[in-house]
Amino acid sequence: MANHTATASVLELIRKADPEIGNLIDAEAKRQATTIELIASENHVSGAVMHAMGTCLTNKYAEGYPGARYYGGCLHHDAIETIARERACRLFGATFANVQPHSGAQANQAMMMALLEPGDTFASLVLKDGGHLSHGMKINFSGRFFKPVHYPLHYDKGHAEFERIDYDAARKACLEAKPKIILCGYSAYPRVIDFAKFRAIADECGALLVADIAHIAGLVAAGVHPSPFPHAHVATTTTHKTLRGPRGGLILTNNEDLAKKIDKALFPGAQGGPLMHVIAAKAVAFGEALSPSFKAYGAKVIANAKTLAASLASHGYRCTTGGTDNHLMLVDLRAKDANLTGADAEAWLEAAGIVCNKNGIPDDPRPPRVTSGVRLGTPAITTRGLGEADVKQVGAWIDRVLSAGLKGDAERETAAVRGEVAALCAKFPLPA
Repeated sequence: MANHTATASVLELIRKADPEIGNLIDAEAKRQATTIELIASENHVSGAVMHAMGTCLTNKYAEGYPGARYYGGCLHHDAIETIARERACRLFGATFANVQPHSGAQANQAMMMALLEPGDTFASLVLKDGGHLSHGMKINFSGRFFKPVHYPLHYDKGHAEFERIDYDAARKACLEAKPKIILCGYSAYPRVIDFAKFRAIADECGALLVADIAHIAGLVAAGVHPSPFPHAHVATTTTHKTLRGPRGGLILTNNEDLAKKIDKALFPGAQGGPLMHVIAAKAVAFGEALSPSFKAYGAKVIANAKTLAASLASHGYRCTTGGTDNHLMLVDLRAKDANLTGADAEAWLEAAGIVCNKNGIPDDPRPPRVTSGVRLGTPAITTRGLGEADVKQVGAWIDRVLSAGLKGDAERETAAVRGEVAALCAKFPLPA
């Protein structure tokens, strides 16, 4: 529990000021240290990233951008934000970067405010097929103020590209709808995205191509997934997930005019003062991602994902699209048992110390709170150092727990697996 130990002095300080919150933070540190994290959108940051967020930078308002702030006293904040921008550009091969978005959803909000007028049409993959809330759901700003049209996956089970993006259908849908933006990049899609094909479609229908690489940003940075550039006009992303930074957002482009529109749309359009302590942590994370070791990390994330997918297949589960090319997989639990739901699987596995999230699968007949699948990812366990033999064991544990749950023996088996999981976690402490 290196991470827990490293923050002991900080926890004592918090406990002294607020025992209730201090104890809860301590409990969460212990939970993370003793469980296997398989949520595809989560990771474990380094000690340097974590502690950068807990600095005096949180005391300062810095509305505006470097060299053009609305408050005095921003000399060091200007330097920090400039470093973060420069590192982000180097990392992704972009010319302009805005590091101020508080989240990926707010990055998408600013992007849409910059590139669209209310009521304008954009194209995306629907949430139930692997898209994102901010890609056009009616309950979200993207679906309330703009008009989404959706392109499909291949739904024919006999098709070689079953459950993968149907680029021909996407072209047809975009030529008919004439969207101003085509949005690609997803939250639950396990295959490589062909940005060049999307750019060709965008050019043909007169649209801008935007790539939301929130999930795959770290893989792109590591060079193990194709980059959205030079194909995309704009890329948005989170800075956590595979990029292994603090929770936050980032917007990238090579177009100066678009960069100016985006900067204005984010501030003052969508946000007020930037979170400078988080921007400092982003700069640290970008620096880490520029190192050769991060390239090796990205490759290992994918190798572990492929191993986990194969392990689950050997136990009778079906991964959508037949496997994975990236860090995540969608597991169709019905192949194991028609009565097995994502909600049950998530609860049973968490009791065993294996944390994941229920997730709908393409064309899922069950509602979002139940689902027929789970989404699993390997960024966090790879950060801890688990190798392919360990990942195979994780797959065996998953089957053991779910099989026991189906037999009505979940409580006994989850307790047994929980102890084995804790023992494995002790061999792979969190980053110090």
